Amino acid sequence: VVQNLSQTPVLRELLKEAKMPDTTVKIDSPELSMEPQLIKLDQPGPLTLAMYQFLTEMQETKKGVVTPKELFAQVCKKAIRFKGYQQQDSHEFLRYLLDGMKTEE
Repeated sequence: VVQNLSQTPVLRELLKEAKMPDTTVKIDSPELSMEPQLIKLDQPGPLTLAMYQFLTEMQETKKGVVTPKELFAQVCKKAIRFKGYQQQDSHEFLRYLLDGMKTEE
């Protein structure tokens, strides 16, 4: 799930802008035939910052192995069902991750 999200250019750009508080971001996605949208972002929360940091580390070519420790810890704070490293469905992780980031808006 996180590898797929890391290859979503709009998400990466939005998270890059979101790390700065009180930013207005213009999302223009001609490939989706959407009208450009302006979104005002407040101070990013810990889950959003952890996601930004992790995606940034994944994009660095000099990094070897990248572990999602902080991102996982922040997801566990929002959804305790992920604590304990038990088997979970990837679509559930995606839902809790994106819902958690959305609640931090």
